[in-house]
Amino acid sequence: MQSVIVQPGDPVRNFSLKDQNDKTFDLYEQAKKRTLLSFHPLAWTEFCAAQMKSLEDNLDEFGRLNCVPVGISVDSRPCKLAWAKSLGITRTPLLCDFWPHGAVAERYGLFREENGFSERANVIVDEQQKVAFVKVYPVHSVPDIKEILRFLQGTA
Repeated sequence: MQSVIVQPGDPVRNFSLKDQNDKTFDLYEQAKKRTLLSFHPLAWTEFCAAQMKSLEDNLDEFGRLNCVPVGISVDSRPCKLAWAKSLGITRTPLLCDFWPHGAVAERYGLFREENGFSERANVIVDEQQKVAFVKVYPVHSVPDIKEILRFLQGTA
């Protein structure tokens, strides 16, 4: 059963996930910053690779906009580490929503039970730990990173 997708204004619950480098990312530790949770179905796929590379390529701009971007999928840490190395991603955390399988995606209403992975979606959490933006994209597409940057700049 699909849970309800989070909406702007919803408070977020904290989560902690390991990234590809075995570092723990805790959402509430990002207070006073905005956080882009960039959900992608699976590592090692063309669309997901382009989505994660767009985060890495725009990391400095995210920093200027007081936003921490992270990728999230159900893949394991060893898988994410190898994938990040293959893509040249060295600074962007790629979080592992591996166990319990898809728990964070489920919490945000973005887990596709029938597929065993998350929707492709971007969720921006504001400085008060509330959802500021949410958009679900077709699985076989790459989200427009410029749309996210415009939203963060206040020009969307």
